[in-house]
Amino acid sequence: MSADSKPIGAPDAALLRFRGAVAEDLGLLALLQDRELERDLLAGLRAGCGEDLLGLELAGEEGREAMGLLRLGLADLPAELGDETLDVLAVEYADIFLNNRLGASPCESVWIDEDGLAMQEPMFQVRSWYKRFGLQVANWRKRADDHMVNQLRFLAYMLDPAEGNADLRDVARFMDEHLLRWIRGFAERVGNRCRTRLYAGLARLIAAYLTELRELLAEVTAEPIPSAEEVDARMRAQGADGMDAPRPYVPGVVPSW
Repeated sequence: MSADSKPIGAPDAALLRFRGAVAEDLGLLALLQDRELERDLLAGLRAGCGEDLLGLELAGEEGREAMGLLRLGLADLPAELGDETLDVLAVEYADIFLNNRLGASPCESVWIDEDGLAMQEPMFQVRSWYKRFGLQVANWRKRADDHMVNQLRFLAYMLDPAEGNADLRDVARFMDEHLLRWIRGFAERVGNRCRTRLYAGLARLIAAYLTELRELLAEVTAEPIPSAEEVDARMRAQGADGMDAPRPYVPGVVPSW
């Protein structure tokens, strides 16, 4: 589905297809950042990294450039994905997502908190959103609620007509208050500091995708995108709403990722 083919005023079936396609895209983008890239996943990504990799075709220059960088990163890989190549990518993954060697944390709190600390107020605010939909992360101590992967998966859940099927205004609000406040800084820092064009392309693709998706939602809902200043003021007024104490996770009691 092209970003030029906006489902404004479209029949319900078309809007459901749009939501489903975007939910699948977000699930894929989350998967590619979820763990070290394995041989089969890389092979599948390389085979499918054509015009139809994403259900939402990015029309903006930023999105096209990010997709082009991702393709170059895949082209950098040797035909045979040996252990040495996988080890290089594993180190890159660790530098971004595990040891913060690039100074580009995948957790919102680090970007928003005045002291740059993890597991601060933004984590609890995100947790409140999950709670509204009857969800919680499986192990918040291992991967915080406000981690990028968890937020992408939640956004996919909200949009999926078979799952959350949330009001699109709520989807837009979650993006404004959380992912869009920091994801561009993350993408720019990873893109400028990482060693592989593959991870640079992935980071920039996520930021570009979310930007275009938010623009689409603004047109679908006929509600303008608030400025960064307006969002900041809203979040200051909101405070730590829903900052309940963490509860233990019990498998099978509350849906989780």
